Amino acid sequence: DVQLVESGGGSVQAGGSLRLSCAVYGYTDSSDCVAWFRQGQGNEREGIAVISTGRGTTYNADSMKGRFTISRDNAKSTVYLEMTDLKPEDTAMYYCAAGRLCTFISRHYFIWGRGTQVTVS
Repeated sequence: DVQLVESGGGSVQAGGSLRLSCAVYGYTDSSDCVAWFRQGQGNEREGIAVISTGRGTTYNADSMKGRFTISRDNAKSTVYLEMTDLKPEDTAMYYCAAGRLCTFISRHYFIWGRGTQVTVS
């Protein structure tokens, strides 16, 4: 079974940076695409960025371009999300998810981590 474990969240001041990690255990073709989503309190879950773990092709949601960068290290079976110039509105639980389709639609992903909290003040 594929399992995802996020880490790297925490509290940061506005303008700061964080790098989140998503460790992927038990890779199968069901984890061809790994995405980062976030969900703030009272908000719907929104897609941030997606990476094809094989080719390394990346996609950013239009509203997330410029400050969020997804990357992967296949040797470490880890996908990263680099976040810069963080703003209070970036406060949310951040999740990574795996699936076969590289989209920003959460129902296309059927393996999810438990999330890591990011708080920007």
